[in-house]
Amino acid sequence: MMNVPLTVGSLLERAEKFFAKKEVVSRTLSGIHRFTYREIGQRTRRLAHALEKLGVQKGDRVGTLAWNHHRHLETYFAAPGIGAVLHTINIRLSPEHISYIVNHAEDTVLLVDEDILPLVEKIHETFKTVKAYIIMTDKPELPATNLTPVYSYEKLLEESDPNYSFVTDLDENDPAGMCYTSATTGNPKGVVYSHRGIVLHTFALGLVDTAAISERDVTLPVVPMFHANAWGMPFAATWFGSAQVLPGPLFTPKLLAELIEQERVTLTAGVPTIWLGLLNELEKGEYDTSSLRAILCGGSAAPKGMIKAFETKYKIPFLHAYGMTETTPLATLSRLKSYQTELPQDEILEIRAKQGLLVPGLEMKVVGANGEVKWDGNDMGELLLRGPWIADEYYKDERTKEAFKDGWLYTGDVATVDEEGVIKLVDRTKDLIKSGGEWISSVDLENAIMAHEAVFEASVVAVPDPKWQERPVACVVLKDAYKGKVGKEELMDFLTPQFAKWWLPDDIVFIEEIPKTSVGKFLKSALREQLKEHLTKNV
Repeated sequence: MMNVPLTVGSLLERAEKFFAKKEVVSRTLSGIHRFTYREIGQRTRRLAHALEKLGVQKGDRVGTLAWNHHRHLETYFAAPGIGAVLHTINIRLSPEHISYIVNHAEDTVLLVDEDILPLVEKIHETFKTVKAYIIMTDKPELPATNLTPVYSYEKLLEESDPNYSFVTDLDENDPAGMCYTSATTGNPKGVVYSHRGIVLHTFALGLVDTAAISERDVTLPVVPMFHANAWGMPFAATWFGSAQVLPGPLFTPKLLAELIEQERVTLTAGVPTIWLGLLNELEKGEYDTSSLRAILCGGSAAPKGMIKAFETKYKIPFLHAYGMTETTPLATLSRLKSYQTELPQDEILEIRAKQGLLVPGLEMKVVGANGEVKWDGNDMGELLLRGPWIADEYYKDERTKEAFKDGWLYTGDVATVDEEGVIKLVDRTKDLIKSGGEWISSVDLENAIMAHEAVFEASVVAVPDPKWQERPVACVVLKDAYKGKVGKEELMDFLTPQFAKWWLPDDIVFIEEIPKTSVGKFLKSALREQLKEHLTKNV
């Protein structure tokens, strides 16, 4: 067989050749913009040429601090196209963590959205390796800034070659991208993606039994392009010729609903908090969502009640997925097997609410205290993964030895496997609640509470207990219409038939908002601190 390298640049080249008329719809601060793949290709080649003229060399890191829009998409292909490394930086991290990431990655150029400039200006003096800043703006003139040297994205493109050729002397194992985890403790950890890993992951997103991304799709990645490459959707949509809708900065559930209706979106992806917001918006207004063939949801477990509402009330299939920054990220996806489609609706919902089957191409083990667990849906253990798009180390980080052992990634996620091979995440190892020597899953309790019609969000954490070691406490955000009308007793009565008595939370605390990480997951470390204060006041 021919030894042809798998490279990121080839993904865009295919879109240019075969899908030149298909559109990328991009929302920026000034409104909606439309570009064909032919235009995106020319603009990307201009950017690649501009980066080369600025001195970016093979292996250099090109950082982005940007929302989901066409310029960010162009950078996705321009940086790897010249052999550099695309480094997407999570703009929702603390300034201290962003400074750490830029310095640890040794970024040489930063591309920055205009509205993110104030953040960069505050910390740019801490950057040790950045040699140039490129400002992404729709305005003809650059905003006033203390950054230097600074360049206009659009002016750089005007001065560069639309026919510039991507470099061809790349090894498919060369680095093409990197992301950092959104750390809740310690500094973020860097993960480097190879050209080969990204391309193989892109193949996986096109499989019928995974996301099934194809030319017929109109994709709307709500998951940020600065988080795990927007789950690989920009790469896959481009390669397969899907139309893309990029929602840009500061979007709202209303805006998402309008984009889905107006652009006839077929596939969208994001974390559960996004879909809770969209569900509330759909209940308030009249929107046509009939074009949607699926919602892809990951990042944390989705409440069963939300899945049921989308699937039964709005007839939108809900695809639960699981992955990590370390897994590029798609690792499992929940789809019904052909002989499961006739099961009772309650059983179908149970399957939908799990994280699903391992994606073809990967291997897994679930290991408990006594070795690999039984596939009985009850035995719990840590999920281990390996495969061609799974990282094998953290970038220049001694924590590699904790997570990567014997050729496996130790995910830190506790899971069960049922007799069909379907993965269900029980908890993070650090979030499992150990009460009287037995484990309680905070995720199961959260999903059960969020199935109540009055509950908007719920998070369950462990609090120390002198007798049982730890006990669960639930923190609940009620929907506006139910505030002051629903209390602890009603929620406890709702939970009692569903769990053993010792699983039930010792207390239910009503709060206005659950703290979240930069990628929309519940920030349980902050919640535990809040609870300490609450419990101290009520002693």
